[in-house]
Amino acid sequence: MSAAFIFKIVIVLLLIIILFSLTSGMIFLVRDKGQSDRMVISLTLRIVLSIALFILLFIGLRMGWIQPHGIYPEQPDNNFPETERALPEQRP
Repeated sequence: MSAAFIFKIVIVLLLIIILFSLTSGMIFLVRDKGQSDRMVISLTLRIVLSIALFILLFIGLRMGWIQPHGIYPEQPDNNFPETERALPEQRP
């Protein structure tokens, strides 16, 4: 497996762990009614994991393992050679 694929698996697993931590924090909020620190610990863990995810995304971008794109990436116009695509004002 390539490093990019393993990186993407780590990102997905980290997102799942973050969601689990957020859910457990909500459950502790409802069940404990402020009597224990379990909710605070759970939400602190979520914040730490979210910051780690943010840093990992920057590392993946810098290493070239992930590529940013828009919601609707532009499709190249295949009717013109590459040099003509770079200069749209010179098209006939």
